[in-house]
Amino acid sequence: MSQPLLKPIKLHDLELKNRVIMAPMTRSRADNEDNAANDLMATYYAQRASAGLIISEGTQISEQAVGYINTPGIHSAEQVAGWKKVTKAVHAEGGKIFAQLWHVGRMSHPDFHGGKLPVAPSPINPNDKAYTPEGFKDTVTPHELTIPEIKQIVQDFKLAARNAIDAGFDGVEVHASNGYLLHQFFVSTANVRTDEYGGSAKNRARILFEVLDAIKEVVPQHRIGVRLNPSMHGGFGITVNEDTIPTFDYIVEQLNRYSLAYVHLTEASPANKDVPHIEPQVAKRYRAKYSGNLIINGGFKQETGNQVIADGDADMVAFGVPFIGNPDLVERFAQNAELQQPDPSKFYAPGPEGYVDYPTLAEVEA
Repeated sequence: MSQPLLKPIKLHDLELKNRVIMAPMTRSRADNEDNAANDLMATYYAQRASAGLIISEGTQISEQAVGYINTPGIHSAEQVAGWKKVTKAVHAEGGKIFAQLWHVGRMSHPDFHGGKLPVAPSPINPNDKAYTPEGFKDTVTPHELTIPEIKQIVQDFKLAARNAIDAGFDGVEVHASNGYLLHQFFVSTANVRTDEYGGSAKNRARILFEVLDAIKEVVPQHRIGVRLNPSMHGGFGITVNEDTIPTFDYIVEQLNRYSLAYVHLTEASPANKDVPHIEPQVAKRYRAKYSGNLIINGGFKQETGNQVIADGDADMVAFGVPFIGNPDLVERFAQNAELQQPDPSKFYAPGPEGYVDYPTLAEVEA
């Protein structure tokens, strides 16, 4: 029987050879003074070009957006040049790749900003850890963004999107998920503003739609994706309350006004399924609310990935960790082959080890 994961799909004018999506994953290999993508990263992504679509690791839209060591940006000429190496390598292998546009907001540290505070919708410390050049440090109470500063961030997203297209990416994904800046605006436990960016669901979501309206001036709507994590709870200071799911309902319903490439959702963590006010079945809920292409992410395996597509609850499935240890994940699914387990100690370590040295099935058999 043919596997739903291995069937092609069209995202408007973009034809994907399968529905196995490589999820965005921070790997901290941009270890140069420009925070630019490099030859090693080009090799890594090209090895995984058999994915229907690669979504790049989060790439910073500005200096202000940084929150981790050795993560790449897309706001300078050097960074655009670095990403050109990656997109060229992926396209040479017949792959497609979107750039994930990222601003971490309060999940940063003054060490990244010359002593200045990280920024956020409200001055609320997430009480977590930031991974700085000197190791893990406690997060701090961030600077509350002014309205002109918010407008500048919207323009930073626009410039980063234009840079991504200049760098050869097939499209962009707006990272509005996982406790980073846009997500911080959505959640009323992180956003207590009383102006047009706070209060109602419409106001808390306003920045996302301003970002999309700015990006669509430089990137066709059908080459833009949006990533959301409605049921995230307990990390990076994000907690679900009675406002959370209604806010995401509003966001997803409003996204129907755009002709996006896709909306990319993350399932609730199994540990949080019984948390009050959480949505335990994210794909099922938002399949009913969104008329476009849905990618679902979050702990899926080959069997459950095929099932969620067969059930009609998603169109594509994003895999993270399985792609680290299995550059030929699609081929392994096609042959129902055993997967290699990656080494977590090398996820964020510098250099090629645990990054570009996992053998393909063909190499193992040889």
